[in-house]
Amino acid sequence: MSLKETLGTILNSVEGALSVIIMAYDGIPIDEVSLEQNEIDMQLLSVEYATVLKEIKRAVEVIKAGEMEEVTITTAQTCVTIRVINDELFAVLIMKKDGNLGKGRYMLRLKSFDLAEELS
Repeated sequence: MSLKETLGTILNSVEGALSVIIMAYDGIPIDEVSLEQNEIDMQLLSVEYATVLKEIKRAVEVIKAGEMEEVTITTAQTCVTIRVINDELFAVLIMKKDGNLGKGRYMLRLKSFDLAEELS
């Protein structure tokens, strides 16, 4: 399965999903699959969250809590789940606030192994 197909599988499997993006920690997007009708600037959101994620990763390392695996940020409009793929990349699932968070987290965890394989 190709990278785009795997991202599409995640997007189409999660009710309320708007976009799935693979990003590097420096904020550079690697690949993305999005629904056409969303009004949120997915690239801007992902770049800004990449900055936040680097700080969270650093804090986790400082307190020696183990390796960071996943972060979820919920706002009035969206629910964003970020899953670490490897030392350089992470996957971002952006959903509507009322989207299926449990299924989204499950699909990211399930497909993160496929994504890591496709990106190596």
